[in-house]
Amino acid sequence: MQVHVAETRDAEAIASVINAAFRRAESFLIDRDRIDLETVRELLRAGIFLFAENAADNVADDLGVLCGCVYVELRGERSYLGLLSVDPIHQNAGLGSKLMDAAEDYCAKAGSRFMDLQIVNLRKELPDFYHRRGYIETGTAPFPPGLNPKLPCHFVTMSKPLT
Repeated sequence: MQVHVAETRDAEAIASVINAAFRRAESFLIDRDRIDLETVRELLRAGIFLFAENAADNVADDLGVLCGCVYVELRGERSYLGLLSVDPIHQNAGLGSKLMDAAEDYCAKAGSRFMDLQIVNLRKELPDFYHRRGYIETGTAPFPPGLNPKLPCHFVTMSKPLT
């Protein structure tokens, strides 16, 4: 699987993968889609999505199935990473790590010295994943108003040097 930079035409597939992944991981917390098509399009104007697709043999790359994606936004010497998503049928095969590698490499080559992200404190599997990749906790942030989570929660902010 190769990692590609998404274009506007990929927005619907990106929204679908994000919603499938977050529905599986966060249904205990929120009863709604994680993202809508317009928000994906807005994010494509502010940053980029990197995505991996699984192309069948003898099929053109543009007919492949989008399996996972990650959003990155360049912010000077610090970049932001979010929405790391792998379609549930492709999880636990290293695709999330491959997308992280591609995102970190992309941002480092663009001149960023640090990568920042945030995770929901109730997602107990995430800290170990990010710690293994060199991220450390840097603080907390409130959960956005209006999302109405089923349980009290907040974000844990994390960061990693890219150089």
